[in-house]
Amino acid sequence: MSEKPNIYQLDKEIGNLKYTDLLPNTELNKAMHTTETFLKQLVNILLNYIKESNDRNEKVLHFYHPAEMKAMLDLDIPEKGLPLQKLIDDCFTTLKYQVRTGHPMFMNQLSCGLDVVSMAGEWLIATANTNMFTYEIAPVFILMETVVLEKMRQIIGWQGGDSILAPGGSISNLYAFLAARHKMFPTYKEKGLSAIKGQLVMFTSDQCHYSVRSCAAVCGLGTDNCVEVPSDKRGRLIPSELERLVLERKAKGDIPFFVNCTSGTTVLGAFDPIEEIADICQKYNMWLHVDAAWGGGLLLSKKYRHPRLTGIERADSVTWNPHKLMGTLLQCSTIHFKQDGLLISCNQMSAEYLFMQDKLYDVRYDTGDKVIQCGRHNDIFKLWLQWRAKGDEGFEKQIDRLMELAEYMVKKIKSMPDKFYLILEPEMVNVSFWYLPTRVRNMPHEKRLNILGEITPILKGRMMQAGTMMVGYQPLNDLPNFFRNIISSAAVTEGDIDFLLTEMDRLGHDL
Repeated sequence: MSEKPNIYQLDKEIGNLKYTDLLPNTELNKAMHTTETFLKQLVNILLNYIKESNDRNEKVLHFYHPAEMKAMLDLDIPEKGLPLQKLIDDCFTTLKYQVRTGHPMFMNQLSCGLDVVSMAGEWLIATANTNMFTYEIAPVFILMETVVLEKMRQIIGWQGGDSILAPGGSISNLYAFLAARHKMFPTYKEKGLSAIKGQLVMFTSDQCHYSVRSCAAVCGLGTDNCVEVPSDKRGRLIPSELERLVLERKAKGDIPFFVNCTSGTTVLGAFDPIEEIADICQKYNMWLHVDAAWGGGLLLSKKYRHPRLTGIERADSVTWNPHKLMGTLLQCSTIHFKQDGLLISCNQMSAEYLFMQDKLYDVRYDTGDKVIQCGRHNDIFKLWLQWRAKGDEGFEKQIDRLMELAEYMVKKIKSMPDKFYLILEPEMVNVSFWYLPTRVRNMPHEKRLNILGEITPILKGRMMQAGTMMVGYQPLNDLPNFFRNIISSAAVTEGDIDFLLTEMDRLGHDL
């Protein structure tokens, strides 16, 4: 587990060359050997990183404080370009000090693991290096996107509709907000605030992702008009409270128009009751958006889809991030709409230099005018290739396995009540708990809560310094800091969970 020197050395003759000796800066026959040698050495570094990420004897990270790291690294941008060997050294050093998010003991984020097929897709995407705004320049990728997104809408339970890949779940939620406002006030696009005779109000649970409140901020509502609805002890929005707050704002003359229903909250992994929320949205003519960025992967599981996602087909829009539970490489986020035509109607600007209507092909396949960002990274191929590899069956087995591992971890925690305290039975793969150091094990729980909140970040720090694992923590409402373990990597086994709990006790028993 010691830090290794860079063994990836180019032949001296090639190592002293510069970027000008690579394609496309030099004539093909002359540059091809140098380019191939350079890239093959880079691939060797990448393959070794993949190997180490899957080696349980390797550390998850080599931790240094920012000032230490900055002093160790050469990050300066030179006036004159550096030789190829120095670039290879830079690539090696970068990965040497990078956190290995594909390591089985990295359970820190919602997006974990390293799917090799998806990674291969990302390599191809980088090589193709094309934008996604027109069929003209990305014909195969545009067709892939059409097929995969249609399949995802069918899994949700819709026929027809429209979808797009967006740069993250936060932007996907923003697209839902914009479409909802456009649907209710179609002249807003041209006339702005004067098109709305009243104050728009949106509703979401107090456990939602912060991006929902961000929509209110960046789109002119103001966060005061993003009403947070109380949740129950399990983190799920309370429908009766939603209806009470809707009526309260209507009585003030406001216009309730949008409800965000979270399917898989960030901290607890809770699922808001979609059916009951859909009834309220239908009753008061409000748009129902389901933020299933985290929990959407359960749509692929017959065993775990219901009751968590029962009723999702009643939503007007759904955010679903394959880069989370499905294990697709970052980034890969989708936003889906039940009604076709809303995306283009809401966002179209008809730039004549890109979206001409007299092209030789069917211009409905030009996707750029559906989105607000113009340039769009190709995120579809790595998902398409991964889905081809696994099929529906493979994804279902993968997700069922992750859920079963979370159940195993809960069982193990319950079997050691002297060392661990389970906060609640999870609905998903978020396992929330406190570690109990020796000195608090005989204390009444209420008296030790503040101590547990104080020692949790200290224990996290010891984890990072040891480099053996990473588990996230946070406070929530009246709960002090607690650990939130995420099992979303296909690399994890029961043995890894056993190790995690044992290692936590080794590192923290004396706190």
